[in-house]
Amino acid sequence: MFQCFQPNLYVDSVLDLTPECLQKYEIKSLLLDVDCTLKKYRSQKITPEILSWIETMKENKIGLCLLSNGRCERIRCFAEQVQLPFVAPALKPLPFGCHTAIKTMNFNKKSTAIVGDQVFSDLLAGKFAGLFTILVTPLQPEEEPWFARIKRPLEQIVLRRKGLKKNLL
Repeated sequence: MFQCFQPNLYVDSVLDLTPECLQKYEIKSLLLDVDCTLKKYRSQKITPEILSWIETMKENKIGLCLLSNGRCERIRCFAEQVQLPFVAPALKPLPFGCHTAIKTMNFNKKSTAIVGDQVFSDLLAGKFAGLFTILVTPLQPEEEPWFARIKRPLEQIVLRRKGLKKNLL
C-alpha cells in the first residue's frame, strides 16, 4: 500500500540534483514544483543559487518545466523571472498536469522526473503519471497556507513508516 509513497530519489534540495546525477538515472527532463521546492512559499524572489542551478540545467540540455498547483498568474510571474515554461494549476495529485507538461514540452516520459516537496501532491502526481519521482526537503513549510501545512504531519508519518532516508549523491 505504501509503495506509492516511495520516491525514486529523496534529497535535501534541488541543488543536490546535478547533471551527472540525473544522467546516472537517465533523466533528461524535469517537471519542477515551485513553492517550497524552488522558493519559499511567500517569497517573490528567487535565490542566486537556484538561478545558477537552473542555468546549469539549461546549459546541460536538461529540459525544464514548472508544474504547480498555484494560480496561473502567480506562477506566471515566477516563470518569467526564471524564463521557464509552466503548467498551472496542475491539479496535483492528479496526473493531468504532468501529461500536459510532457506533451507540450515534447519530453520523453521515460526520461522525465517530477521534483517536489509534497508526498500527497507532487509525489503522487508523478506516480500516477508513471514518472521517476524526486522528493526534496521543503523550504520553510511553515509559510504555507493552512491547507498545505495540515498534510505535513501525515507526510512525516508515511516517510517514517517507509523508513525513508535521503539519498547520498
